[in-house]
Amino acid sequence: MATTTTPDTTIEVDPNLPTIRIVREFDAPRERVFRAWTDPELYARWLGPDDITTEIAEWDARTGGAWRWSNSRDGRELAVFWGSFHEVRLNDRIVQTVTFDEYPDGVCLETILFEDLGNGRTRVTDISLVDSLEARDGMVASGMEYGVKAGYAKLDALLAGGEA
Repeated sequence: MATTTTPDTTIEVDPNLPTIRIVREFDAPRERVFRAWTDPELYARWLGPDDITTEIAEWDARTGGAWRWSNSRDGRELAVFWGSFHEVRLNDRIVQTVTFDEYPDGVCLETILFEDLGNGRTRVTDISLVDSLEARDGMVASGMEYGVKAGYAKLDALLAGGEA
């Protein structure tokens, strides 16, 4: 299993399964971390690297709801993603589909778990399942690791500042 670990983030890629597992702990209560994943204004502020802007076009963070957002840099659209919220369980888990507009046949099933560690800390485990090892490897090669870590650093700042 290929694993990349920084002091804060672990990204695991199982060589035999089309999955990516990301684990990160945050210095904030579970309710605030969960809110950062379900409030569209907060989500857009922390997702991805600093030079990327996220614009939410649709956001209904409830079981059965849908979402759609785009990334841009310097006013130029880079990517559009959309999906549905299969399950949103308050402060506990989100199960959603994720589709990248340029690959509409490729649907990722993502499960995000929020674990209360006590003392105002939360562990988030994000498991993505795609339809092939090639699709998984494409996600990894796309710069996903950099984007995840940069986004989580922005989320740390939002949480530390009490904005989430």
